[in-house]
Amino acid sequence: MTAPTEMVPALADDEFVGAFRGELIGPYHPAYDEARAVYNGMIDRRPAMIARCRDAADVMAAVRLAGRTGMPTAVRGGGHNAGGLGVVDDGLVIDLSEMRGIRVDPDRRTVRAEGGALLGDLDHATHPFGLAVPCGVLSTTGVGGLTLGGGIGHLTRRHGLSVDNLLSVDIVLADGRMVVASESRHPDLFWAVRGGGGNFGVVTSLEFRAQPVATVVGGPTLWPMEMAADAMRFFDEMIRGAPDDLNGFFVFLTVPPAPPFPPELHMQKMCGVVWCWSGPAESADTVFAPVRAFGPPALDGIAEMPLPVLQSAFDPLYPKGLQWYWKGDLMGDLSDEAIAAHAEHGARLPTMLSSMHLYPIDGAAGRVARDATAFAGREARYSQVIVGVDPDPANADAIRTWTRDYYDAMRPHALGGAYVNFLQGDEAPGELEASYGDNWDRLVEIKRRYDPDNLFRHNRNIAP
Repeated sequence: MTAPTEMVPALADDEFVGAFRGELIGPYHPAYDEARAVYNGMIDRRPAMIARCRDAADVMAAVRLAGRTGMPTAVRGGGHNAGGLGVVDDGLVIDLSEMRGIRVDPDRRTVRAEGGALLGDLDHATHPFGLAVPCGVLSTTGVGGLTLGGGIGHLTRRHGLSVDNLLSVDIVLADGRMVVASESRHPDLFWAVRGGGGNFGVVTSLEFRAQPVATVVGGPTLWPMEMAADAMRFFDEMIRGAPDDLNGFFVFLTVPPAPPFPPELHMQKMCGVVWCWSGPAESADTVFAPVRAFGPPALDGIAEMPLPVLQSAFDPLYPKGLQWYWKGDLMGDLSDEAIAAHAEHGARLPTMLSSMHLYPIDGAAGRVARDATAFAGREARYSQVIVGVDPDPANADAIRTWTRDYYDAMRPHALGGAYVNFLQGDEAPGELEASYGDNWDRLVEIKRRYDPDNLFRHNRNIAP
């Protein structure tokens, strides 16, 4: 036990203290405020105890304590979730943030990541072997949370979602047992964790199939905001006919006043696409010729680079502690009316860091059967997220208002439901069920089997 005895919270009973080797952090611990802080600065919750786990045995002990006491329990991996699901008031936080080990098997092309690992950890471990796991677009994101919700990123069109590359998980169940879930062991549980979030237990490690991707050709192209409707239509048509090797997400942004952006673009509101070509580098000029001809772009930032460089390119803009509010939708074909609504609200970005991203989820991801995993958005063409972001709490209402207004304007054009990692937590009744569609009833049944008392409920909850 690394915490001084007088700082061990009273709810840590003797059985737990004897079984736990990590650090216990309560309200009087000097590290308490740092330990309870998550990525979103809007979240200010005060747990009764944070159990910072060292290994899977610590997680098992913490889950058993939660079961005995019935206290509210949150599980923290990377802490990146905008709704702040990794921390809970007056309860227990099972904190995996020190469990960040990665093991690569280059011969089998597999990777095992512990539950607290970040995407940057994963990239750091796999890149020297010329391998990558399809995961996200910010290297500060937690591997576990991203994957359990689905996992959209730069390689989605070529190699599918993160869950499409998941081979197995080690998961601590509500009764404190740890099991392995895979296609051959607990296959129903394995189906559920591939999109069903943290509803079924605490995932202490994830095994992935790694893909042979090291260097890509990618980066942003930007156009003036007055071209937004035409640029989005061009992007939509480009992606529709593109080979799987081409990925790109559409974005509204305010150009940061810093390199590598040229001074004449600083603080301009613009639209653009962040591209990623993972095919042969010698083909990139041909692939991007239409992009460079359209407009042409006010900024052409496309270049050959290691994949981890693209994955971490936007990290400096979004440090921990900013105010975040986001809303998501699944989108099909983009009608003229939908594009017009995007252009109208994109031009009203309320702060420099606020944005809208439109991620393609077709290609390899779209060819997976809707019921093959719990992630149910296979028939959508895009996952849309509208994000209000700012460092100043005084602007929290402004970014909420803009995000909600934009979201409300897009609802008539959406398919219903959302990528669950883009749910803020204040959705209308039925929105979570709509996000899982026909998979909902099966998820409820599996939840009933593995967590009948709903111990793991501080999440996008699937109640038993």
